[in-house]
Amino acid sequence: MGYNTHVRIDLHIHSTASDGTLTPSEILALAQNLHLGAIAITDHDTLDGSKDVLSFGIPPSVKFLTGVEISSEPPPPFSPTGSFHILGYAVDVDHPDLNHTLSKLRDSRKSRNPQILKLLSRFGIEITLDEVRNLAGDSQLGRPHIAQLMVEKGYVQSINAAFDEYLGNGKPAYVDRFRFECEETINAILNAGGIPVLAHPLLLGIKENDIIEDLIAVLTEMGLKGIEVYYPEHTKNLIAYYSRLASHYNLLITGGTDFHGDIKPEIKMGIGKGDFFVPYELYEKLISSL
Repeated sequence: MGYNTHVRIDLHIHSTASDGTLTPSEILALAQNLHLGAIAITDHDTLDGSKDVLSFGIPPSVKFLTGVEISSEPPPPFSPTGSFHILGYAVDVDHPDLNHTLSKLRDSRKSRNPQILKLLSRFGIEITLDEVRNLAGDSQLGRPHIAQLMVEKGYVQSINAAFDEYLGNGKPAYVDRFRFECEETINAILNAGGIPVLAHPLLLGIKENDIIEDLIAVLTEMGLKGIEVYYPEHTKNLIAYYSRLASHYNLLITGGTDFHGDIKPEIKMGIGKGDFFVPYELYEKLISSL
C-alpha cells in the first residue's frame, strides 16, 4: 500500500474485550476491508484485545499499535464533568505492573454492576446480573451492556437515552468506582514503554480555554505525550485549536473514531459519521517518537 495523504487510520477502537461488539479478529478483518493504514485497539482498562491480535498475527497491509484506554482521576484542582480517560499506545502488553493496574480497575468495574442494577430496580427497571452476563458473553461487563438490555426490554428508546436518563455521571443509577490518580496512570503507561495521550478533550466538559490549557500544561509536566485531536465530536475549529495546543506543548497528535460496533451504530470504523479522516502520517509520527 502506498502510504500517502489519502490513507486513513483509526487509533481508537473498542473490541469485545471491553464494551465493543466486534471481536479483535473481526476488527482486523474490517480494517483490511476498509483499507485502513493503521489501527489501535484501545479497550477500557484491559489489554486483552491487543493481546488477541498479536496472538493470531497481523497482516502486512495493516499496521497495528497495541493500546488501552484507562479511566483516571483528573489532577487537582481540575474537576471535569465528563470522562477523564488516558490512552496508552505501543505498550508492552505483558508488562506486569501495567497488567496489575488494569486488573484493579476491572475489579472496580465488576463490583459496581450489581449496585447499578439495584438502583435501576427502584425505578421499575428489572435487569438481572445473569442477563447482563449472557449479553456480554466474554466481554467485560459494564454500563453499555446494561444500557443495551434497557433498550431491548423497552425501558428506554436508545443507549444514549439510558445514559442520559439513568446511567450517566450524576444520574439516578450512576455508581462511581475506583480510579488511579492521573499521574499514576501516565507513569504506568510510560513504564510499560508506551505513549500516554489525553483522550477526547471535548468530552471533559470543560468550556473555558484557559482551564483546558492549564490542564494540558499540568498533564505535560506529569509526562503526557499527546492529545487525541481528531475525534468525531470535534469540530474543525476544535481540531485546529487542539492542534495548536499540541504544538505549543510539543505533544503528539492522535485520532480515532471511538468505534464500539453496535453499541454506537452511528460511528463507523475509520470514518466516524462518514466524513471523518485521521491521516496516516500521525501513525508515522507516533512510531518515530518511540
